[in-house]
Amino acid sequence: MNDNQLLRYSRHILLDEIGIEGQEKILAGHALVIGAGGLGSPVAFYLASAGMGKITLVDNDTVDLTNLQRQILHTTERVGQPKAESGKETLSRINPEVEVTALKERLEGERLSELVRQATVVLDCSDNFKTRHAVNHACVQHKVPLVSGAAIRMDGQISVFDTRNGTSPCYACLFPPEQQFEEVLCSTMGVFAPLVGIIGTMQAAEALKIVAGIGESLAGRLLLLDARTMEWTSIGVARNSTCSVCGG
Repeated sequence: MNDNQLLRYSRHILLDEIGIEGQEKILAGHALVIGAGGLGSPVAFYLASAGMGKITLVDNDTVDLTNLQRQILHTTERVGQPKAESGKETLSRINPEVEVTALKERLEGERLSELVRQATVVLDCSDNFKTRHAVNHACVQHKVPLVSGAAIRMDGQISVFDTRNGTSPCYACLFPPEQQFEEVLCSTMGVFAPLVGIIGTMQAAEALKIVAGIGESLAGRLLLLDARTMEWTSIGVARNSTCSVCGG
């Protein structure tokens, strides 16, 4: 690290858990952030400010006025712009040292597999089960840790799925793809603005811990937040030996 980096990241370096070695791992890390909306906004903010070396920000949508209640990467002046490009502009102002790649596309198939394979950690900030399952499948295939978050109405959840550990479950162990789950969208059900900030910030924290190799991740645990009462519930999640994605 140069002198400017030592100053910029000095508060991380002062932490015994991170230090210079941990910060250098973060600077060398590559985060794939899928979704530049409510969850992806705080995720990208904190990964960039913390010095994640490379951030690939993927979103196929454009900024809408209704997004601005919670999607803090974007501004009123950018309504109509691609979210990925708007996010990149914001992140470049926060930390110009971070290499940000903005992709306006919906990831699937070989393209998704290729980008996951290149990442140190993947953060799923999407809003539908099809994408979540596709991302999980690619992360299991390439053994890349996945930090998954979701938020709707006043309810949030977060977990880590890291199949580098043979006992850790994957997303499909918790939500089997062969089962039908009701899709609920904030466009019809609403979402409490600070809730996505809480969950997204925690996703960023888990990703930084994984990349720096510190602490204990949420692998094997699902945290549920009821923002009405600000009560957390922790649920243990075991690996399913018959899981159609990671079983066997």
